[in-house]
Amino acid sequence: MELQIQDLVSSIRKEGLEAAKAEAESIISEAKKKAESIVSDAKAEAQQHKDAAEKEIAILKESAQVGAEQAKRDAVLAFKSEIQGEFEKILASNISKELSGAGLGKLIRAAVAGEDVSNFAAEISEVSDALKGELAEEIKNGLEIRPTKGVQQGFRLAAKDGSGYFDCSEDGIMEMLMPYFRELDFQ
Repeated sequence: MELQIQDLVSSIRKEGLEAAKAEAESIISEAKKKAESIVSDAKAEAQQHKDAAEKEIAILKESAQVGAEQAKRDAVLAFKSEIQGEFEKILASNISKELSGAGLGKLIRAAVAGEDVSNFAAEISEVSDALKGELAEEIKNGLEIRPTKGVQQGFRLAAKDGSGYFDCSEDGIMEMLMPYFRELDFQ
């Protein structure tokens, strides 16, 4: 009987150890599955963060590129504006020089060339003896020269019947020429 008790105790121990061993293996297997799941979730989250960071970097690069293009365009426009302003100053200066003295007489003569001068009046800022001498032939043929407050430099050739005029004043010539300078493309 003692032997039977001992066999029974041995048998219980053996079954208990086997059950404990099976449970331990089950716990280890479950722990490994959880660990794999945690690692997998961590990798997925890391990939999401990496993708989001790459997307943000791409957006920042694109913004930087757009900003650089905008800055380049602004610099070109500022340069163009400065150059245009300088051209306007040079053009105004040269027009002013040419629209006085003997040059003014030559311009009026060129404007009425081939026309019946008796139909026109040249409006200028002030009538000088030098200008009358320069245009003596045209005045003799009926060209009227009259001072006008509206013209500072140059002249305005007006039809005596009031039907129209040709503006060769400094402002009029600038207005005619500046569109050609505005069309400059500095790229």
